[in-house]
Amino acid sequence: MRVLILQGAPVIGDVARNAALCVEGIAAASAAGARILLASELMLSGYPPRDLLERADLLRACRAAATVVARATAGTDVIAVFGTPWEDGGIRNSAVVAAGGEIVAVRHKTLLPTYDVFDEHRYFVPGVDPRPVEVGGLRLGVTICEDIWNEAGSGRRYDADPVERMRGSDVLLNLSSSPFHANKGAVRLDLVKRKAIQCGAPLVYCNQVGGNDELLFDGGSLAVGADGRLLFQGPQFRTGSWVVDLDGPTIAPTALPFEEEVLEALTMGVRDYAARCGFKTAVLGLSGGIDSALVAVVGARALGAENIWAIGMPGPFSSAGSITDAKALADRLGLRWQVLPISPVYDSFLDVLAPPFAGVARDVTEENLQARVRGSLLMALSNKFGHLLLTTGNKSEMAVGYCTLYGDMNGGLAVLSDVFKTDVYRLARWINRDGEVIPNATITKPPSAELAPNQTDQDSLPPYDQLDAILRLYVEGVVDPADIVARGHPRDIVERVVRMVVRSEYKRWQAAPGLRVSARAFGSGRRIPLAHVWR
Repeated sequence: MRVLILQGAPVIGDVARNAALCVEGIAAASAAGARILLASELMLSGYPPRDLLERADLLRACRAAATVVARATAGTDVIAVFGTPWEDGGIRNSAVVAAGGEIVAVRHKTLLPTYDVFDEHRYFVPGVDPRPVEVGGLRLGVTICEDIWNEAGSGRRYDADPVERMRGSDVLLNLSSSPFHANKGAVRLDLVKRKAIQCGAPLVYCNQVGGNDELLFDGGSLAVGADGRLLFQGPQFRTGSWVVDLDGPTIAPTALPFEEEVLEALTMGVRDYAARCGFKTAVLGLSGGIDSALVAVVGARALGAENIWAIGMPGPFSSAGSITDAKALADRLGLRWQVLPISPVYDSFLDVLAPPFAGVARDVTEENLQARVRGSLLMALSNKFGHLLLTTGNKSEMAVGYCTLYGDMNGGLAVLSDVFKTDVYRLARWINRDGEVIPNATITKPPSAELAPNQTDQDSLPPYDQLDAILRLYVEGVVDPADIVARGHPRDIVERVVRMVVRSEYKRWQAAPGLRVSARAFGSGRRIPLAHVWR
C-alpha cells in the first residue's frame, strides 16, 4: 500500500488556501498511484484556531471546504483523510475520510489535551466511539494527535486508549499538530513505533509545519511498519508531499544537531510570524552584544538581510568596541545599518526629572531611562516605516526580570525569550563553526547592558552557567527550591534566583510574544498568578 503524506503549513483562518493544498495533494497522490492521502490535524482551519472556533462563519467555511476537498477524490482511487473542526453535537476536532467524491466517514478526536499549551476541552467535545473506517476494501484506523499519546510523552494517562480500539486495521493513520521543542523527535519516533506494534498495523503519522504565534511545528512526519521498523522520516521545518510504500525497506533514523534544530525553528518562527501578520521587514537594536547578534542572524535568515534594519544606539556608558562589533556584524550579514546616539535624549530626560529627583541618589532608575530611550526610538522606526520590531532579550533575563519594561522589552516578537543565555552562546559558536560571522569579541567579552560605568551582567546576576542550571530546574523542571539546594546549588543563590523569578511575573505578562523551543516556555503553557504570596 502506498500513502502520500501531505506535510503542509496550514495558515490559521485561510480555509480556502488550506483546502487547496489538500486538493493538490489528492491530485499528486493519484498521479503517484498512492491509495491514501493523509494531511494533518485541523488542516482546514489551521492549528490552533483557539477562540476563532467560536465563530460560526469559520465553522461553516470549514464544512464547505471539506466538501470541496471530498469532491476532488471523484474519478480517482484516492482516499483522502484530513483534519477539520466539525459540528456534531458540539464542536469536534475531527478527521474527514473522503472517497469517490463524497465524505464517507468522520472520526472525532477522543483524547483532548488540556495541559501545557493545550486547551482543547475549552473548545471541543470528545469522541466516544473510536473505531476503524471501512472504505474501498480497507480498514483504516484513524486517530488524531493525542489519541496515540495516551501513555507517553505528556506524562498524562487517560482511561481510554483509542489505539486499542483500532486492532484489525490495515493501517493506522494519525493526523497530528504536534508542537516543536528541542529533541522531541526521538520521543515521537519511539511512541509511533510502540503504537504500531500495539495495534499490529503499519502507522503513518502526519505532522504540520510552520509558526503559529508562539507555537512552532516542525513536521518530521513518520511511517513505520507493523513491527515498528522505520519506513519513512520526513524532514523538519520543510513542507512537501512524499509517497511512502508501506512494504518498503527499513531506513535509519536521522536527527538534526541541537543547534541546527533550534536555529531552524527560530528562523521559521520569525518568517511565519512576520508573513502571517503582514510584515516584510524588521528592525532591531544591534548593541554589539551576543543576544542582538543572534537575533540579527536569525532575522536575516528569515526575512533576508536586505529587509533587516539594524540600529546602533550608543549611550553615555557604551564602549567603542560595542558599536564596532555591531557594525562589523551588520556589514558581514548585509544589513542596513544606522547609528542613533541616545545621549542627547537621555540628558533631556534627566533635565526634566532634575527637580523631583533632587537630593535622591542615582540608582537603577537612570539605567532604565537609557533602555526606555532606546525602546522609544525603535518603536518610532517601527511605527513610521511598518517594520516588525524584534526584541532581543533571552530566557535567562526574562526569567529573573533583568530587562526593562517599555525599554528593551519593546517589540512585536521576542525571538530568544525561550533560549537560555548559555544556549545563546552555544548557538553563536555553532553559527561561527565554519568561519567568523558573529565577531569573536561579541562572544568572548563579558556580557553587559552598558547602562552604568564598567557594568557587567554578573554585577546583578549569578554567573550564567550557574543561573541557567537553577532556572532549568525551577522554571522548566518545576523543582522545589529545597530540592535544588539538595542537588548541590548554594541555598543563598537559589533563594535569590527564586525571588527574582517570582517578582518578575508582571513583566512576563506584558512581554512580546515569544517563540517556544523548549518543553516549558514563558507563554500560554505557563500560567502563574501575578498577585500571590507562595514562596
